[in-house]
Amino acid sequence: MERFGSLDAVFLAIESDTCPMSAGQLAVFEGSPPELEELRHVVAARLPEVPRCRQRVRESWHRCTRPVWVEDVHFDITRHVRQAVLPDRSPEALDRFVEQTMMVPLDRSRPLWELWLVGPLGGAGGAGGAGGAGGAGDVGDVGDVGDQRWAVLGKVHHSLVDGIAGTDLLSALLAEPPATAPVTDIAPSTVLDRASEPSTLQVTWFGIRSAVRSAGGRVAGVARCVAHPVRTWRRTRELTAGARALWLQPPRRGSPLTGPVGTSRRWAHAEIELADVATVRRVRGGSVNDAVLAATALGFRSLLHARGVFDRHDVMTLMPVSMRLPSARGVLDNRVAVTHALLPVDLDDPLAVHDLLRTHLAHVKASHQTDASTVLLHSGDLVPNRLAAAIARGVVRAQRNLETVTTDVPGPQHPLSLCGHRMITAWPFAPVAGRIRIVVAVWSYCGRLSIGVTGDGDSASDVGVLVSGIRDGFHSLVQAAENSAR
Repeated sequence: MERFGSLDAVFLAIESDTCPMSAGQLAVFEGSPPELEELRHVVAARLPEVPRCRQRVRESWHRCTRPVWVEDVHFDITRHVRQAVLPDRSPEALDRFVEQTMMVPLDRSRPLWELWLVGPLGGAGGAGGAGGAGGAGDVGDVGDVGDQRWAVLGKVHHSLVDGIAGTDLLSALLAEPPATAPVTDIAPSTVLDRASEPSTLQVTWFGIRSAVRSAGGRVAGVARCVAHPVRTWRRTRELTAGARALWLQPPRRGSPLTGPVGTSRRWAHAEIELADVATVRRVRGGSVNDAVLAATALGFRSLLHARGVFDRHDVMTLMPVSMRLPSARGVLDNRVAVTHALLPVDLDDPLAVHDLLRTHLAHVKASHQTDASTVLLHSGDLVPNRLAAAIARGVVRAQRNLETVTTDVPGPQHPLSLCGHRMITAWPFAPVAGRIRIVVAVWSYCGRLSIGVTGDGDSASDVGVLVSGIRDGFHSLVQAAENSAR
């Protein structure tokens, strides 16, 4: 057994019928699709590298302690690697499939992941474009291989992975097996039986012992603080200032971007050359994330103007920040802090937006928001699990400050492959939660930035406008940077 981390448990707790907490990625591969059985054998051969993919959730008695991961004694890969048949081979049909599949909650009685084989796909525009926001020209190599393409939709619960862990999981599943790898049996597990699973009493007792050990570590930490009062006072001031900057923001009343979320989703996507972002960095300085947020701000400006909203000065976005150490790469869990930024939507000069955000983000990084959020996100270690879950759900439903989420995850810059076929591209799908209706996810792979925007199907069906605005914002930012360098 292995106890959930405090943030892992939060993602499990805040899931609801209208907001499944499943993250996804639609990966497109060159060539003809493999047979389903071949894909199952290949994935089964990878699973020893990611044992979490054979584990399921077990709750304690009355959920008094955090859930734990236990071995699924009847693991059946046929329930996790499946094939979809689309009504046609158009990119629209593929996007609708992604939207509908991601809204089906994962079965908690099984390991919390799925892979869906889709293909063959349509012509040069299939699985390309921007989900209604672009054309085949947005997807580079995808259109160069004609009809010889297929896709895999990966779906995993957010309690299992954060952005970096999700990339590690994808890399593990798409790693080429050794030439001497044995043939893997994909039949359901029969060696173990239900009697070998821990009982509810054992799960509860394990949770209590784990909580006591964790509390012991907290006591030791308090003792260290008492032993160094001056350092503790300075640190407390920093954390207090960070918490105030992060959480004590005035409500964003009347925002057209927040409100109740329905039971459907709309998803749009596009791609940008990473070399273009490098041009902006070379001319104006800053990071890839600065350029991503500048383009996102320009995209939200386009979206708001398309909706007839011209009086907004900025949009507040939540930004996850990875706290994962190199030694924790490959570990499937959540290790993030959070901070926020104000995206200026009242400026139309791309360089002004970029420079303003660069200065603003430098201030945000110096404000200790990530430190404060780390403490707050792990405060669940100090209270019973049921209370921590109730607090998490209450905060998500009640917050009125944040209007969107923007996540930027670095992916591998070397080609990945599956069943001997090169992965051409992959677009991220991030879940929405609470009152936030739109989430922007960016992922890099082999010299390109993939943008995936998830919106509530009832109130944000126009996310294609946002994706087009982000893509155009990147292009205008690059053009302005090049002009300023002349």
